[in-house]
Order: sequence, then structure tokens, then C-alpha cells
Amino acid sequence: MPAPPSSFVERLFERHRRTLQGFFYRRVRNGADAADLAQEVYLRMLRVPDPEAIEDPERYLFTVAANLVKEHAMRERRRGREVDANAPEIEPQLEWTVDFAGEADRGRRIRRLSAVLRELSPKCRAAIVLQYRENLTYEQIGERIGVSSHMVKKYLAQGLAHCRRRMARYE
Repeated sequence: MPAPPSSFVERLFERHRRTLQGFFYRRVRNGADAADLAQEVYLRMLRVPDPEAIEDPERYLFTVAANLVKEHAMRERRRGREVDANAPEIEPQLEWTVDFAGEADRGRRIRRLSAVLRELSPKCRAAIVLQYRENLTYEQIGERIGVSSHMVKKYLAQGLAHCRRRMARYE
């Protein structure tokens, strides 16, 4: 009596299960999805009426696997486009609104500050930029602009006082 089709498929699957999971993992980069897809290959192989009639079972197995990868990719793309607005994880995103007035005001303040910084001497401006943008120490700033750390402190004090005065006029 011939072995039932499931035992042939079970042996085939057991022999190639790890290879299949590796095949899927390299393509979908998710261990749970890789295991699920490998299981789906097994289920699809069980649906084949006469699996022993397949000339090259391993090739067939990986053809089914390759088709599943394509189906998975299409599902993922669709999932990315379709959003359930009633899903609980989406609700916080829907509540968030852009403060266009605040963003416009922020842009205006940045342009003003850039203009005010251009009014400073090059070394004073460099000291402020290196301090606040690059987070450098007084010593590091002094090395970069060729002055002592004491002079860096003076540049920062003068520059900040100038920026505060000029920015207050714009308000």
C-alpha cells in the first residue's frame, strides 16, 4: 500500500523546513512571517492531489515558496496603502495637527536670527555657532578660531547680548 500523500509531503517539508525558513527570512526579514510562510508552503503542498507525481519536488517546493514571497510583498504594499481610520493605533496620529502659524513664525524667527548673526564679527559669530550648533567646549572653539578660551567666553557674552537686543526689537 503506498504511503499517504501527507507522509511524502511531511518528509519533504521536514527535510527542507529550515532551508525554507532561511529562504523566507532573507526576503521578508521577519522571523514570524518567515515561519508562517514556510507553514503555508506545507499547507499548499498538502493540497496537491498527487505530490509524488511531481518530477522535482524540491524545485516545486521552492517555486511555491517564491510565489508566496511575491504574494507577501503585494499584501505588505497593500497594507501600507490601506489604513483603517478606526484602528486604535491610528487615533493619536489623526488627533495631531500641524500648527501652520507656529511653523511660519518659527521660520520667520530663524531668518531674523540669521540676519542678526550676520551683523556679528566673524569670530564672534563662529563662537556662537560652534557653541550652540556643534556643542563644542570653550577650548575646542578657541582652537578652531585661533583665540584663547577666555576670549571665547567674551565673544559668546557679546554675541548673545547682541542677539537678545536685536531679536527683542523684532518681537
